[in-house]
Amino acid sequence: MKNDRSSSTRNQILNMLKTKGSMTVGEMSVELGITEMAVRRHLSTLERDDLIKSRLLRQSMGRPTNVYYLSEEAENMFPKNYGDLSLELLKDVEELQGEHVVEELFRRRKERMEESYQDLITHDSDMESKLEALARLQNEKGYMVEVKKDEDTGKYIFVESNCPISNVAREYNVACDCEKDLFKTVLKADVNQEQCMATGGDNCVYIIEDGKKDTKEKQELEEENE
Repeated sequence: MKNDRSSSTRNQILNMLKTKGSMTVGEMSVELGITEMAVRRHLSTLERDDLIKSRLLRQSMGRPTNVYYLSEEAENMFPKNYGDLSLELLKDVEELQGEHVVEELFRRRKERMEESYQDLITHDSDMESKLEALARLQNEKGYMVEVKKDEDTGKYIFVESNCPISNVAREYNVACDCEKDLFKTVLKADVNQEQCMATGGDNCVYIIEDGKKDTKEKQELEEENE
């Protein structure tokens, strides 16, 4: 029960800092009806978990005091509605300037991602290493990736269990087309999409075939026939 109460008090502190802004220990003590020592104990835990930060406030009279405020990580814990905002803006762009402009926006996004991804995916490495790097990059964006290999065919199965832009992709499937093209470019491989969450699939599933391997085998076959 004590742990539950402590957790509840820390949540109260986070909510209080969100609604009231930066506060001192004394101000929090009054709001919560607990001692300053108890407040400091909770703040210590929240600082350890990187949920709050502090800065020194110099006052016209008396000693400087620390004021506490939410960290970026804590801010991200509160509900956001960026997805709906993005979709509304895209619909406005489409209405004002046409669907082709929306498609161009997605293409530009893909080109930016290609540039950043290509710097982090080594093209002279093998396909498994490239897929590991791509999975890591996509996971950083929240896609929850799993990579498997079909030992019978030698093809790779790239599964995304989450789509952070699903509400946008459901309205504009060009987002999915751009992702597939992105994978083709950075992996230098043949990529086919078998499932898509935006069109009702359980996951986004890509089948990836090492184009370099096929080219090498073709060259070896041609050399044998000469």
